[in-house]
Amino acid sequence: MSTNAGFRLQIIILILFLAAFVGGICRDFSSAYIIYMVEGLAVLQILSLIIFFKRAIKPMRIISCGMDLLREQDFSSRLRNVGQAEADRIINIFNRMMEQLKNERLRLREQNHFLDLLINASPLGVIVLDFDGRIVSVNPAAKQLLGLRATDRVEGLRIDEIHHPVIPEISATKPGTAATFRLGNAHIYKCVHSAFADKGFYRSFYLLELLTEEVRRAEAKAYEKVIRMIAHEVNNTTAALASTLDTIAADIHEKDKDAGDALNMAIERCYGMNKFISAFADVVRIPEPQLHNDDLNRLANDCRQFMETACASRNIRINMQLANEPLPVRTDALLFQQVLVNIVKNSAEAIGNNGEIWICTEGRPACIEIIDNGHGIDRETEGKLFTPFFSTKPHGQGLGLIFVRETLERHGYSFSLRTGDDGLTRFRIILQ
Repeated sequence: MSTNAGFRLQIIILILFLAAFVGGICRDFSSAYIIYMVEGLAVLQILSLIIFFKRAIKPMRIISCGMDLLREQDFSSRLRNVGQAEADRIINIFNRMMEQLKNERLRLREQNHFLDLLINASPLGVIVLDFDGRIVSVNPAAKQLLGLRATDRVEGLRIDEIHHPVIPEISATKPGTAATFRLGNAHIYKCVHSAFADKGFYRSFYLLELLTEEVRRAEAKAYEKVIRMIAHEVNNTTAALASTLDTIAADIHEKDKDAGDALNMAIERCYGMNKFISAFADVVRIPEPQLHNDDLNRLANDCRQFMETACASRNIRINMQLANEPLPVRTDALLFQQVLVNIVKNSAEAIGNNGEIWICTEGRPACIEIIDNGHGIDRETEGKLFTPFFSTKPHGQGLGLIFVRETLERHGYSFSLRTGDDGLTRFRIILQ
């Protein structure tokens, strides 16, 4: 029986009940037949009310429970049928809707889980911000690139509240753009600043990638090819020219001293050119380090003794601040000492005359820092350091820092070169 039919039956029974009741009043209930009929209609009315409750009120309560399930977002529960075609049709539609919502939520949950796994496993650093520009999440690759530990919590901070040399460059990257930059630690980074829609508003995120190895491989292939080609041609030419000039220089010098001196100068220039181009070729022939146990303090002292006389001639004092205990390291002593000599030499050239250089060591992990109070390095120059053939010296070839970079990287050491707010320039090497 439908709800509408049950409601019409209720109206008919109620009309009959009222008619019998009025008729009974008019006859003063003198007829027992009338009394029985009224009582029967009253019982029928009660039974019809019970049926009406089951047919109409109970389905409404079940549907109301369904609304509660929606409000609580409980998409796993279902409503049971009540045995009425119209109510069961509504309940079936509701159950199908709940099934679709459950499947959609499950799909979104699986998709979000996959995205979380993908982001956490990605070699790209991902930094996601909220609507106020504060950090919501940082994946492991980003923490590693920013020098953070896995346990460090940066959620809730602004991007510029993280202390790392790459942060100013990231903050300067405009939305919707990408930027590539070099730092004083010889690393090359690429940053992409983009946004995605969330609840109708846009939230920013950064993608940070370390391009150092790819760029260096491309640079190395380029300058190795150029250097080898130039070295081959120049060495062959200067060797033949110097040999010829040597042969005739002795005879000419006896006849014309001035001409002989000019020839000797030309010969010296040939040998100088040969030596110059050999220095370029040495950059691509750096041997693989042969690692042995050594003491970092001893290596620092050896560097000071080697450079002390040269620095004293410029009135530059070398100060030593070494760790109290020996610092055992695994290194190639010859190559690493040459690195230290190059760094101290660069510091002395940055000072010019009348200055100080500090050589400091510390442990856990073993670290050496060479500090000078020279002219310093500006931001523009810092981005060009460790680039092939770049030099701030008027007659420099840009080979010293390339040798330092290649040697330290082959050792697996991390390093940085920058001028701090105190005006001191620090070359820091961490021997891991």
